[in-house]
Amino acid sequence: MTLDYLDFDYSEDTEGVGVFDAMATVRPPQLAAVQAEIEKVLGWANSVFAGRRGPVEDGGEWDYDLQEMQENAPGEPWHTVTLSISGTEAFCAAFREAFDLPG
Repeated sequence: MTLDYLDFDYSEDTEGVGVFDAMATVRPPQLAAVQAEIEKVLGWANSVFAGRRGPVEDGGEWDYDLQEMQENAPGEPWHTVTLSISGTEAFCAAFREAFDLPG
């Protein structure tokens, strides 16, 4: 699946939990497209890893944190959206494959 706005960076903690972080800063006309990509990503995770969402340290396969902020500036405001998705090794491998991310 192709993503136009979300560009994920990957990191891993000492416990082997992987984290994909993405941030997009857009003007109002692009906000719906960013939100659609987020829905695509979370929809994939909820479908492929159904019922397994929760903190990895509590036995979950994956979890996420979504934040949105609006900055008022001259002209149209800027919207910054950050999405962090954490998961097990199996989840991260499937996520990379689904969204064609480097390994």
